[in-house]
Amino acid sequence: MTSIADLNARLQELHALTRETPLYNPVFQLSTDVSRKIESGELPLADVHELVAELECDALQSRANKLHRLVAPVKQDENDAAIARLAKAESFEDFADRWAHPLQHIVFTAHPTFLLNTAQSNAVADAASKGEISESLVCVANADRDEVTLDYEHREAMRAIGFAAAARDRLVAQLYAFAAKQWPRRWAELRPLPYRFATWVGYDMDGRTDIGWNTSLHYRLTEKAMRLLSYAATLNEIGVAPELAQRLARAGQHADAMAALLKDRPADAAELSSTANQITEDHPDKLLSLEPIIAELEVLAKSGDAAALLLVLASAMRADGLGMGWIHFRVNASQLQNAIRRRIDPEQKLDLASRTALLRMRKLIDTVKPLRSNFAALSIEDTTALRVFLSMAQILKHVDADAPIRMLIAECEEPQTVLAALYFAKLFGIEDKVDVSPLFETESAMEHGGRFLDALLAEPAYQDYARARGRVSIQTGFSDAGRFVGQLPAALAIERLQGRLARMMAKHGLTDVAALIFNTHGESMGRGAHPAGFADRLTYPLSIWARQQFAELSTRLEPEVSFQGGDGYLFFRTAELAYATLTRIADVELAALPSDEDPFYTRTDISLDFYRGIRRVQRDFLGSTTYARSLTAFGLGLLNDTGSRKARRQFDVAANRAMSLRQIRAIPHNAILQQLGYPVNLIAGAGTAAGEDAEAVADLINQSPRGQQIIRMLRASNRLASIKSVAAYGELFNSAYWASRPYRGTEAFLEPPCLALAERLTTDDRNSAFRTLTSRLRVDALKLHRLLKAATDDGEQDGREDLRRALGVLQALRLALMQHIFLLAVQVPPFSRSNDISRDDVLEMVFALNIDDALVQFRRAFPVSAPGIADFDVIEPTDYPDGTEQAYAGIHVSFIEPIAHSYALILRIGTAIANHFGAHG
Repeated sequence: MTSIADLNARLQELHALTRETPLYNPVFQLSTDVSRKIESGELPLADVHELVAELECDALQSRANKLHRLVAPVKQDENDAAIARLAKAESFEDFADRWAHPLQHIVFTAHPTFLLNTAQSNAVADAASKGEISESLVCVANADRDEVTLDYEHREAMRAIGFAAAARDRLVAQLYAFAAKQWPRRWAELRPLPYRFATWVGYDMDGRTDIGWNTSLHYRLTEKAMRLLSYAATLNEIGVAPELAQRLARAGQHADAMAALLKDRPADAAELSSTANQITEDHPDKLLSLEPIIAELEVLAKSGDAAALLLVLASAMRADGLGMGWIHFRVNASQLQNAIRRRIDPEQKLDLASRTALLRMRKLIDTVKPLRSNFAALSIEDTTALRVFLSMAQILKHVDADAPIRMLIAECEEPQTVLAALYFAKLFGIEDKVDVSPLFETESAMEHGGRFLDALLAEPAYQDYARARGRVSIQTGFSDAGRFVGQLPAALAIERLQGRLARMMAKHGLTDVAALIFNTHGESMGRGAHPAGFADRLTYPLSIWARQQFAELSTRLEPEVSFQGGDGYLFFRTAELAYATLTRIADVELAALPSDEDPFYTRTDISLDFYRGIRRVQRDFLGSTTYARSLTAFGLGLLNDTGSRKARRQFDVAANRAMSLRQIRAIPHNAILQQLGYPVNLIAGAGTAAGEDAEAVADLINQSPRGQQIIRMLRASNRLASIKSVAAYGELFNSAYWASRPYRGTEAFLEPPCLALAERLTTDDRNSAFRTLTSRLRVDALKLHRLLKAATDDGEQDGREDLRRALGVLQALRLALMQHIFLLAVQVPPFSRSNDISRDDVLEMVFALNIDDALVQFRRAFPVSAPGIADFDVIEPTDYPDGTEQAYAGIHVSFIEPIAHSYALILRIGTAIANHFGAHG
């Protein structure tokens, strides 16, 4: 049997040939070698299955190693010692103040990044926790996919928050222990709040229609029940205040019963009325505020019995309220604009960005009178934005009166949109508990963000609101920014926007409130997560320079970061990992800001030109039809379903060829680049931007901490990149390849299907699109290598060749499987058109790797579940059918089942590739 060692050795041999023939493609040639073995029967799919399993194991170990490296040390006693070092302070006042405000707000988001199944996630996390990344620990999990529903995502988010909360409790206990030794008379005065946790899972309405108002209320009540029952369990473990523990347990059980009422949307007015009346009625176990409970705990602590444990519990309650954490609703700006038009522009003629609209908005806010609302009003509201406000009002009235709610506004490019949100918050009487947060993510939003902030912060109504809330909240996004701007230009544009926020807050006299900046990247480089370590992970999206702007203007900064989906939750999948993660964050957030100026911000003659050059190249790439065609040619078919929010649209043969990148969401866009083997939106442009001044740019980078951070991102991306892999995919659609493959008679049995493929692909545009794309990438990559050679190497390239060979073998195997599918598909016998889908349409589905839909059509055309003659108890004898009734079964065995098996292996290879990248998309 062919082994992985054989494939590695063969790939190394083939790479050597590129010295003789620069255009020679070793990845594609290896795929052809493997394809020949598959088609001849020398390498059956069962053996390919074993090869994929071995490569999958290697990739999982790579993932576990990276996770361990990022958060190490992982042992809890070592992190206890780290917290003790960080706790040192000159006075109790300094100590208490340092820990009184969150070092970081952490949001558990759930875009589609659930790449690993539950068993694989557990195996990777357990190995990383132990620091023993062995095959026996990591590779025992079954690779079968989980069905990722919204409920699944919510359960996973709650599990991660549970570990995070326990880790925070341990950290807080360490702070109390330290304070008790240093200040034995005052330690109990300490009120630490080192982290806040939040989630938007079940509350993110942007781009979704599957989250109803009852969904969000159900989840919020479920979270309330979970948290109250955990508070009660903690009190029982402490062994004090049994009556209080019982009260909390009863409140938890009541919340759980209310949650069950909203699992499904009430069917009619009568059912809704009954449900609403049960939720809103006074009940002895209905708890809406923890303030009296916290006060009781603090009084109990004064008695001296388990005082520290009681204060730790009170600290958790103060941080989380009546839930597992705070919640973030998210809507789109257009949804808010549609809602506000009814109030200021019923004739639909007004430009909402106009001065007239602003004047009307001011008047509305000044004269608004709060309206009462109830569940009936919520159930009949058909405007998404208003449903969100009505949902928030019900949550604050009937679930948790203490915990504020964030309202994130996607694609927000006008101050009037924020003012509209403020108006509706006032209209429903919840403006004192809602933090409205505009998202800056598009190129336009970042380019005009300074003017936006200047105009918004100048509004008296917004100033009053910000002071009442104690903060100005914004959100800066890296997903769509990376899709349409490029990741490096996006990071630098976001940095400038954050600096402008500091200046605008000072200009408008708002330095007395905090600046809360939510950086919504995930764990992938394609979404702005720096792979080098936690210092870079946290200070790449919110840079040292940006932090200095707020410090110099005496404005308190509240950083907020997301841990996204299955990738992000790995950091909180065990007690050890969660505590290590919080400790690493504390290491970074408590570090003193450097006093030296970074030349990246003083030598703008070089750095600004470098930034503009990268942005120009990225814009050219991301806006080109060649790039779009290459990514949409079959890219979505390389991806597993990794979330309840789908990336894949319904198949349309005509639309497929003209598919725009805007039809592919940001995370799948990044994931396709990973799968093709070259993260264009990370790497492209840096080499070209440096150009002839590569040495001057490298010299600046070598002297600049920010520049070194950027080059570390580039090196990490380049370490995984292979233009040869991208080019190899284009060759699958090269008609000449298929026409030539059986030319010498070595595979004469393949001549009919190869000829069929060659004829079909003579007019296909995918080969030329990939050739144009890879030619442009090669030119840019040569210049990038010149820049990387001139910049100081940090040694992170160790093991690069082994990694590239592993990725090359994975790519070659997948290419061979794609060839196998193509060859099988054109051999499936002709069948009649059905539902306006022809055989040609199904073959186009195959070439687009829309295999699931293609298999549906094949199985429809060739059913094997129809009754056979032996199923009937008929007395009269028959000689017909005469041996043909199993013909369709033969088509399944020969063609349909191997296509399904091959595609399943293709998806598993995709998981392995993503694991080497360290995240999905």
